[in-house]
Order: sequence, then C-alpha cells, then structure tokens
Amino acid sequence: MKSTQKFQRSGGFTLIEIMVVVVILGILAAIVAPNVMRRIDDAQLTKVSSDIRTIETALNLYRMDNFRYPTTEQGIKALYEKPNDSSVRNWKQGGYLDSTASKDPWGNDYRYVYPGTHGKEFDLFTYGADNQEGGEGLDADIGNWVSDKQQ
Repeated sequence: MKSTQKFQRSGGFTLIEIMVVVVILGILAAIVAPNVMRRIDDAQLTKVSSDIRTIETALNLYRMDNFRYPTTEQGIKALYEKPNDSSVRNWKQGGYLDSTASKDPWGNDYRYVYPGTHGKEFDLFTYGADNQEGGEGLDADIGNWVSDKQQ
C-alpha cells in the first residue's frame, strides 16, 4: 500500500517574499525621502520670509510709537523688552513681538542693523542654516533687501 503524504503549508512568509517586500520599501524610501526633505527646506525658507515680514511690521509699530527705530545695539530685543533708554517713552506694554520670533528656523538670532546698508531704512536678516556670512542654498544669507522672488 502506497502511503500518500500530505504536506501542509504553514501560514508564514518565505524568505523570498520578505526580501521582495524589503526591496520594494527601500525603493519607495529612496524616491520619497528626497522629496520630503526638499519640502522641509522649502518650509524653512518660507518661514524666514514670513518672520522677516512679521519683525518688519513690529519694527514699524515701534517706530510709530517712539518716532525712531531701535538702534543696532538695542536690536530686535527692543521689540519684546523695553530698552533702558530715556528717549523710548511710548514703548507698548507687553512689547511688539514675542521673544521666540527673534530666532530663525535653525535656532539662530535674526540680525538687525540700523541704519540699513542695502537700500532700506534697516537691515533685517539671517545668515542661513550655517550661521555664517555668505553661502548658497540653505546656507545663503536672507534679508529684507532680497525680494521673495530671489529666494
């Protein structure tokens, strides 16, 4: 009598099936990751533009109240902390800006120079991700003298 053997297959996956899935996931990650990273970089540059406009507005409000912009030494800090200057008489209680708004997306302080040297009344800028003058891409200097189309 011939015995028939029945093989039962367990419900698991073979090594080949697992490897195919891992390769597919790797290919998808290689395609998607650069696009996601680029969007993060774009978001940081957009935040810089928005922050500069917000700080410019606060500086203009400060000027309307005090008849001049803060000095370079007083800096952006004058927008959230009253300067120790007797000529600042109409400083708005509570300030013009939240102190956290004085940091760029990379955690560095925005820089302020009054009077400006780039054809504006004041210069408001960041040195970019590397926090050093000059550079390209995310490391480029971005200031209020640069139009949104150039960034």
